[in-house]
Amino acid sequence: MVDGFEEKTSISVLNRQPVVTLSIVKRSGENLLDATEQIYKIINERQADGLLPKDIKIVITDDQSTSIKDQISNLENSIIMGMLLVILVLYIFMGIRNAIFSGLAIPMSMFISFWLLSQFGYTINTMILFGLLLALGMLVDNAIVVVENVYRLHEEGLSKMEAVKNGVSEIAIPIISSTATTLAAFLPLLFWPGIVGDFMSYMPITLIIVLSSSLFVALILNPVFAARFMKIEDIRAKKNRKVLFSIVGGMALLGLIFYTLGSILWGNIFILPLLITSINILATKPFAIWFQEKGIPLMENMYEKTLRKALTKNTSVILLISSVLLFIFSIIFFSGSNPNVIFFPENEPKTIYVTAELPLGTDLDMTDSLTLKVEDRIYETLNQYEHIVKSVGITIGKGKGGLFEGDRSPNKSLTTITFVEYEDRHGISTTAIMQELTKSFQGFVGAKIFIEKEDEGPPVGKPINIEVSGDDFEQLIATSQDIIRLINEDKIPGIEELQMDINPNKPEMLLEIDREKARRFGLSTSMIASTIRTAVYGSNVDKYKEGEDEFEMMVRLAKKYRSSTTQLLNLKIRVEHDGTPYYVPISSVADYKYTSTYEKINRIDNSRVITVYSNVNEGYNANVINARIKELLADYPKPKGCKWKMTGEQESQQETSDFLVGALLLAVA
Repeated sequence: MVDGFEEKTSISVLNRQPVVTLSIVKRSGENLLDATEQIYKIINERQADGLLPKDIKIVITDDQSTSIKDQISNLENSIIMGMLLVILVLYIFMGIRNAIFSGLAIPMSMFISFWLLSQFGYTINTMILFGLLLALGMLVDNAIVVVENVYRLHEEGLSKMEAVKNGVSEIAIPIISSTATTLAAFLPLLFWPGIVGDFMSYMPITLIIVLSSSLFVALILNPVFAARFMKIEDIRAKKNRKVLFSIVGGMALLGLIFYTLGSILWGNIFILPLLITSINILATKPFAIWFQEKGIPLMENMYEKTLRKALTKNTSVILLISSVLLFIFSIIFFSGSNPNVIFFPENEPKTIYVTAELPLGTDLDMTDSLTLKVEDRIYETLNQYEHIVKSVGITIGKGKGGLFEGDRSPNKSLTTITFVEYEDRHGISTTAIMQELTKSFQGFVGAKIFIEKEDEGPPVGKPINIEVSGDDFEQLIATSQDIIRLINEDKIPGIEELQMDINPNKPEMLLEIDREKARRFGLSTSMIASTIRTAVYGSNVDKYKEGEDEFEMMVRLAKKYRSSTTQLLNLKIRVEHDGTPYYVPISSVADYKYTSTYEKINRIDNSRVITVYSNVNEGYNANVINARIKELLADYPKPKGCKWKMTGEQESQQETSDFLVGALLLAVA
């Protein structure tokens, strides 16, 4: 009897120290930021209350909320900076009061967009944030046109109300048409097919909502503000600067007091009006006066001369012919330059994964011992980059796993290298580090090494992915192996390592039962199988309770016996005949042999499928490699009933490319 723990199935190490790894995954639809905040709160409270041992160190190795917070912060800063820049530009043309009307369109449109997104059931994600940033520069256009036209009519002598009525009615149809044409360009993207479409569809949805909101603000809210607050400003009019400076000066003194009390935020808020006022008087206002009185007339004169020259008969013909020729030249140049195409932009990874795969059947301890060599080689490479490495975590008994494959296996280990944030890397390229790791493992003996970076886009599959399908599985294996041989012989640079998604030589011990003998002894195959399984893996027979704690009781053969084939076959099974018990050894009704079998059999659309796949080494183009593979397989003699096709990233890229071409033509139409 042993009072212990279950047999370990994995080993975790962080920065060469043994650890227990806890992975927390949020539920679909829940708020990641709230969940993260609660997790940190629980940890801090437990540490503060002394509920966690003082010598236990808790390390957060990966926190996805950090990137979300950064993106939200960038959006907030972009909204504020966009509004200030719009106000600054319009101030030069129309004065500060009227510039504010247009600048307020940015936050008002964003607030309406957030409300609509929540009403439609959308939560904030990376693509929605990207859509909001993309729309930021477009949503203010309508407001500028409306406010400028109303201001022009009011400047010509109409009352504010009349200027609003006439000004909005004059440009309502044009800006509605302009916005509608922009929305029409994004509308086809709503029907983007495939898993990439599911990932990217949030962007056109966000853009359509934001631009519609900006149109509502321009036609409904901005006219209300203009009718109530618009005023023709004389930029040369002198104001009482003493009163103004006494107010902002008093606020600045309050700011200094806040600085002395240690409140930087409130200190900045109260000092900022003095800085803005000083810059306005010394620089902005003089430039606005010069621009309105001299700059605009100068630009108008230059534009008029250029336009008159362009409208002459000879010049217009030359411009038309030149434009057509330039368009044709651009198409020819683009087609002839044969540019490298990538599905998703290359990024500087924050996380690099190193997977070590030993032969199938390797136990956990053997994998652990070889992983130490992998770990040493990784640290040798990272030695000069210690200052940008956040953590190096290793899990033995786990691989990175794919979309449809399990990631638990005692013959694999996964090393996760996490770097600090991009701005803290001092210009060091993590892509270059990834290339160094790839070179350092060339010629490594004892395990296959796969080096990958974090996935930034949707899970589209491997960059090299060939599906070989048919009904004869033996033929599929032979064909897949022959395809791997053919490609390897061509020595295409950039291929990490071609392999099949199954192992056709999985070792097994086959127990052959003499059913006739077993029947005479009163044994069934299930009795023999359950006895072997209990001996090797164990069976829960009962539960033991001690206070509030409950423990499972497992019966299993001791390790030195369950590792011996002879001892397993000598196990005796109890049977009764006419009330008399007999003990029959398994060896009397069964024999064994060592053989191999398939690890698994995959099917797609009722056809058996084997996938030949590989990653692409950093710095190489997957499309170039796949183009060469297609050339090799174009003349490959396919066996009868067997076919192959390129899938994975290539299939998704082709599907996306075809759709985007159609969407472009539809948007133009």
